[in-house]
Amino acid sequence: MKPSRSASVILLVSLSQLRPRSGRKLTKQVCRVVLDHLEKEYGRELGDAWRTVRDILTSPACWQHAVLFNRFNYPFQLEKDLYLKRYHILLQGYFPYCPKSLICYISRIPGRIPSERHQFGKLKGYYLLNAASLLPVLALELQNGERILDMCAAPGGKSVALLQCAFPGYFHCNEYDTLRSRWLKQTLESFIPRPMANIIKVSELDGREIGDTQPEMFDKVLVDAPCSNDRSWLFSSDIQKASCRLNQRRELPLMQIELLSCFQYFLLDLRVLEFGYNIPGGFHFGISFRRSAIKALRPGGSLVYSTCTLSKAENIDVINQILNSHSNIIPVDMKEIASAWSHEFTFAPSGQEYGLLVLPDKGKAWGPMFVAKLKKSAP
Repeated sequence: MKPSRSASVILLVSLSQLRPRSGRKLTKQVCRVVLDHLEKEYGRELGDAWRTVRDILTSPACWQHAVLFNRFNYPFQLEKDLYLKRYHILLQGYFPYCPKSLICYISRIPGRIPSERHQFGKLKGYYLLNAASLLPVLALELQNGERILDMCAAPGGKSVALLQCAFPGYFHCNEYDTLRSRWLKQTLESFIPRPMANIIKVSELDGREIGDTQPEMFDKVLVDAPCSNDRSWLFSSDIQKASCRLNQRRELPLMQIELLSCFQYFLLDLRVLEFGYNIPGGFHFGISFRRSAIKALRPGGSLVYSTCTLSKAENIDVINQILNSHSNIIPVDMKEIASAWSHEFTFAPSGQEYGLLVLPDKGKAWGPMFVAKLKKSAP
């Protein structure tokens, strides 16, 4: 049962200090190889804004964490404790689509809520996440009874958030990688009651094949694509693996287009790109005419594409490629969303005609997160 509240969206955010406390040692070390690579690319693409973004991304002590409440096991006592600790409401009434059941809370006092452990048969009360992760969820505007596909669902945070917004008629959560799929299943088990299992399907399909197996089956599709995760890659502990990732990074836009589009360059193994696994012989490309997210979407349906990278090649360039090759795909203007959330997020001021790019900033250390929304017209 969802609690009765007047707030449309309540988001709790735990803000960390912009500087580490004296005497506290950071366990993470910045990978110089990755930083040098990003300095060249993002310094050119973002200009002066990159300096601030770089300082935030390389300083975990300033990272912020939002706390998403689980409506299926609402943590009433935690809510009282958070109020006493001066946590307060964020985003109330500011977003065009604000389901009352999506509840999340913010404190400007440094600190972080500890994560809950997975316990079989017991639902967790909250989920920690980067607040920018809610942007693609809210942009999808999920309604009760709709059929939804989360094409790259692990670790499951956005799937959980979507289920806080509405009760879908059918929810397909897909994750290609076996280990990450197990993580996804555990997340869903930790947050979603068993009676809802009959509307949720978890699969381990290559996302590029779903359009062929389920054409025009979904009202809404979320493609939170594998990408060059800037926050994670900057703290790579293995220099050799980091170098391998950077060398393979140029191939990521091809795979991202494949997930969305009907015309595909066939990539043998997605996992190498995202996680840096070393496969002898590298990558082999061919041509595949299988369809994917666009084919899986019904006419009139909406598709949201998102990444957690600042890379222009993986963000707006991918969207431009899709728009140039699909006459039935129309971009949705997101200016209203940007205006509604500008007091909590810093958005890139230019170069994002068909999407939004959240830039980590001082006091607003959310992101990176790119979000674009597309609509499929009738043939």
